[in-house]
Amino acid sequence: MPDFATPTLGEPRFPSPLKLSNVPGDFIADYTRPDARILYDPTGATPGVYFELAGPRERIYFEGEGTTAGIVTCGGLCPGMNNVIRGLVRRLWYSYSVRRIYGFRYGFLGLAPRSPEPPMLLDPGVIADIHLSGGTILGSSRGPQGAEEMVDTLQRMKVNMLFVIGGDGSMRGTHAIYEEVARRGAKIAIVGVPKTIDNDVLFIEKTFGYETAVAIAADAIKAAHVEAVGSPKGVGLVQLMGRSSGFIAASAALASREANLILVPEVPFDLEGERGVMGYLRWRLASRGHALVVVAEGAGQEHLPKSDEHDASGNVKLADIGQFLRERLVREFKPEGASIKYIDPSYIVRAAPANASDSIFCGQLAEEAVHAAMAGKTGVVIGYWAGRFTYVPLTAVITGRKVISPDSAFWRSVIEATGQPPLLNN
Repeated sequence: MPDFATPTLGEPRFPSPLKLSNVPGDFIADYTRPDARILYDPTGATPGVYFELAGPRERIYFEGEGTTAGIVTCGGLCPGMNNVIRGLVRRLWYSYSVRRIYGFRYGFLGLAPRSPEPPMLLDPGVIADIHLSGGTILGSSRGPQGAEEMVDTLQRMKVNMLFVIGGDGSMRGTHAIYEEVARRGAKIAIVGVPKTIDNDVLFIEKTFGYETAVAIAADAIKAAHVEAVGSPKGVGLVQLMGRSSGFIAASAALASREANLILVPEVPFDLEGERGVMGYLRWRLASRGHALVVVAEGAGQEHLPKSDEHDASGNVKLADIGQFLRERLVREFKPEGASIKYIDPSYIVRAAPANASDSIFCGQLAEEAVHAAMAGKTGVVIGYWAGRFTYVPLTAVITGRKVISPDSAFWRSVIEATGQPPLLNN
């Protein structure tokens, strides 16, 4: 297990301006105690491992009026990015009287000397209505920039705290910034807000954007089901996001309860043979007259040509499993009169505004991020574990990705909902 101890900039020196309470039952919200923890594994299989609970502290490290904050959004678009920006600005402004808030443009590129746009000055007026729209008013980009030049920018602009809104790859870049800040001995709080519709950030139960993505993806599955049952031997095929983790495909299938086969990166499968994908679909069409397949983008890569190319984030470029399966289904079943309908709603999902549940979650994450930075917490991501907000050190987050366990109750629910065989291997 990694070390979950939360790094800090130093001893908090100032009283919080929030005027909260330490008295239980007095009808005033309480500060979070410095020693408040939550158990990592409630089953007791990993004893003595805890996360520090997030929340406002009674004593803080920065005085708001003399503090400068920076916000950057990185990676692909995701529902709720504007909500988090808005939440950060409002909490900094109204709770801690921070009046210098910079929004760096187009991801980490905005912290580099070659930035295409200067930083935006953010205040409550600028961000008043941005939560009603998808995307991010700051723009975003993929790919790393030099940590030294990014920290040069932070120091030149006298930034005391940087909030990075991003996913797994962005948190690796955030860790590089944190390490460079620590190497220089600079007193800059670095706090991550986990953003990914794939829900694959390690040691965090849920990331923002995930619930909105699942809701939209479930609608796409329902549409594919309508197409499938509307034709003799109809086959619907839906490709969803999920490079290394199939959470969105699996959850959308559970939400819609219409899919007959879910393919995810965590569970290998055969294409041919009686017990492979095509054999199962042939049985399904013969017995029920239609079939609906949902595939995560990272599934089945072993059946496609390998690529030596990398994307801007440094990931090996994936072959298109959706198009591959579509062509394979056409060859296999079209001569027998089957109708194949293919749907890929990826960009519709990414660009959507947050739904009500995600909107609430985004606001809470933003609040906890501000409380963390003002208390001098650094090198952390705001996590969510067993229904509580936590601090997860960047050093722990970047050790891997969260994936579906095929042995879990979650995956068992998927198998029971679809009726598919637990294994699709000959």
